[in-house]
Amino acid sequence: MTSEKRIGVQMEIDQPYKRHVSIFAGIHRYARQQENWRLIVDDWAWRALPQRKGKELPYDGIIGRVSAEGIARANRLQVPVVNVLFRSADEDALGVFPDFEACGRARAEHLLARGFRNFGSLILGVDRANRLEASAFERTVGEVGYTSTLLHLEGPYSAVGDSDDNYRHWKRGKRQMEKWMETWKLPIGLYISDVDITRVLIELCVNRGWRIPEDVAIVAGTNEEELCTHPDPSLTSLEYPNEQIGYEAARQLDEIMNAPPAVRRRKPNSASDNILLPPVGIVARRSTDFIAIDDELMRRALRYIDENLGRPISIDDVADALLISRRKLTAEFRKNLKRTVAGEIQRLRIERVKRELYGTELTVQEIARRSGFGSLRTLNEAFMRVVGCTPREYRNSTHPFE
Repeated sequence: MTSEKRIGVQMEIDQPYKRHVSIFAGIHRYARQQENWRLIVDDWAWRALPQRKGKELPYDGIIGRVSAEGIARANRLQVPVVNVLFRSADEDALGVFPDFEACGRARAEHLLARGFRNFGSLILGVDRANRLEASAFERTVGEVGYTSTLLHLEGPYSAVGDSDDNYRHWKRGKRQMEKWMETWKLPIGLYISDVDITRVLIELCVNRGWRIPEDVAIVAGTNEEELCTHPDPSLTSLEYPNEQIGYEAARQLDEIMNAPPAVRRRKPNSASDNILLPPVGIVARRSTDFIAIDDELMRRALRYIDENLGRPISIDDVADALLISRRKLTAEFRKNLKRTVAGEIQRLRIERVKRELYGTELTVQEIARRSGFGSLRTLNEAFMRVVGCTPREYRNSTHPFE
């Protein structure tokens, strides 16, 4: 029988953030597939390692949210580490993380598709992931000729401990938000890094008589379901690939532990090989349920496409439904969305396919039919061209444990 592998899991699951709990779930799913893995939940896993070589090691490998100091100690002792804490992503340890630039692009594309022309980002703290998302958001809208305004609140803003200093920071942050809002041109589409600060900003908008989403549309931070669905308006958010990160991190740790000793000594870990996983997708809710285009013709066209996306519609179908020429429809789409009619139909279909691949158990063939592609072959070709893999490969990457 293969000897037992003791794996220290350092995921801070006493803090029930989705990114902690879901990554832990992915790690656990991989471990259940291994006959010789024993997971030991230990938020001090790296500190349990001895200071010097020669003493018995408590773990064969460590996986989780590991600091720079922890990575350095593990490397000195040649204990394999796979890191999921982005703050220490540049340290000498293999890491598995969301592709934060792709996340920022997805947020911007969601708002662009709804016709917004004015944009802004609000990020909290010094988190580099938030800055990467905001930069990618700004670049994406810039590529089609628009600009985005940024408010960076440095905090801290937590009410934990009921600190007077934190409360003063909080009041100052609200004043900064109100001053920032004076610069907006409505309607505006926003990326806000945290769900809790999104709720505060919404109240400030309501106090000014601004409507969500007609005047201010918001894509909030991570998809924490309870926080995003209540109260009204529900918040559009982004689903990070948390469970996939946990599974892939565990798989990578297994590979490192099973590598020949000479290979492990030469290259115990490597930050240069960090693995970045794309977002699962945008979870659309009320806070972006609006088409911010004054042109009534375009609004009707987009509404028709949305209502008929499950049918194999073409540009001619849209033009006929609106009683206009194909040439005029093409010109309107290029002017308002900077893309073709066919391009927009395909983009929306691909997004629907991605949501159904992740969120349903429908077969790929059923999804092809429901998404208007008509056949599995047509879907496969379009999906490969746009996403870079087949629908089945995409589903496997988002549900690697099934």
